[in-house]
Amino acid sequence: MKTAATLGHFNVELVRKDFPILNREVNGKPLVYLDNAATSQTPTQVMNAIVDYYSNYNANIHRGVHSLSQEATDAYELARQKIQAHFNAKHSHEIILTSGTTHGINLVANGFTELLSDQDEILVSALEHHSNIVPWQMLCERTGSKLKVIPMTTSGELDMAAFDELLSSKTKLVFVNHISNALGTVNPIEYIITKSHDFGAAVLVDGAQSCPHIKPDLVKLDVDFFVMSAHKVCGPTGVGILYGKEEWLNKLPPYQGGGEMIAEVTFEKTTYAGLPHKFEAGTPNICGGIAFGAALDYMNNLGFETINAYEQSLLNYATEELSKIDGLVIYGTSEHKAPVISFNIEGIHPYDIGTLLDKMGIAVRTGHHCAQPIMSFFDIAGTVRASFAFYNTKQEVDVLVSGVKKAKMMLS
Repeated sequence: MKTAATLGHFNVELVRKDFPILNREVNGKPLVYLDNAATSQTPTQVMNAIVDYYSNYNANIHRGVHSLSQEATDAYELARQKIQAHFNAKHSHEIILTSGTTHGINLVANGFTELLSDQDEILVSALEHHSNIVPWQMLCERTGSKLKVIPMTTSGELDMAAFDELLSSKTKLVFVNHISNALGTVNPIEYIITKSHDFGAAVLVDGAQSCPHIKPDLVKLDVDFFVMSAHKVCGPTGVGILYGKEEWLNKLPPYQGGGEMIAEVTFEKTTYAGLPHKFEAGTPNICGGIAFGAALDYMNNLGFETINAYEQSLLNYATEELSKIDGLVIYGTSEHKAPVISFNIEGIHPYDIGTLLDKMGIAVRTGHHCAQPIMSFFDIAGTVRASFAFYNTKQEVDVLVSGVKKAKMMLS
């Protein structure tokens, strides 16, 4: 039987059949799930991979000579190879499996503690999620390094002229997200990487929000570190990756000590395993890693060019229809955007709008979206954020627009 993931063309109604949760009701209304920037939904094909693991070969990996352990090890390492191929990393051992984006960022920040001094500077953008701000502040506290911020403009874009001015011989690290989770802005990471390298600085890109929509080529980008989470790309929670160039990963010390990351242990001295195991202490999320590979298979079968084109059509339609509502203000008007719309209605708190939309079965995110500096820039408490995925429809956009109009009427 053909499924949406094996067809050569895109059929959103067929795609939706892969996602059982989209058939449920919330508060007596059909679910309209528009919180995809927080987490995507999971297709049956990925759930089947999870069930298959626990039903047929649940065992610890890399350690056993018995058949189940070997089967689990092979499946887990095959997933790593799928991830390597998807992102076009040069080596599979440059793919470190983590618990998610935040874990990867903290691993790098911890490692650079031994590589920075109070004479160094690191740059972070004004568009960052808290997980790409706080670890660097902690790093600066440990090393005395100075944190400098690439400012943003009123359209929600980075001020690239200011970025050029901030770069100097003191700059050792630059951190930027590929796409803003709060505004949907697509940042010019190619320019940022190239310019930073001109000054000898390493670059980490937070790809949590870009990977659901596009397929980054890490070799082509020449990025030093790249992090993302599986649950943004139809995979399970609790697993993600840190990609690092081999030379950088060899420079960084282990993040955690324990089993798996060692070569030899005595009470006098411990030597560490090579990549990637040096950074993978303890029993990993084995099932999560395998399901991550299945999720990438699913999305690649759909095709990222197809996904991106369809989602952009949803973004354009939703932007046009929401803009017709009197008093509605959209934050983040960059020319290059992912399918994310953050908005407020004048005089109405975003939480109240989100609560009423939930009563209508519409799931959106409200608040500061773990990006309080962005909210402070616009002098607002937060926004309502509708974020779209390839399994959403224009009909669901119409339901959202109708719901916002109703909420405005009730709250005005």
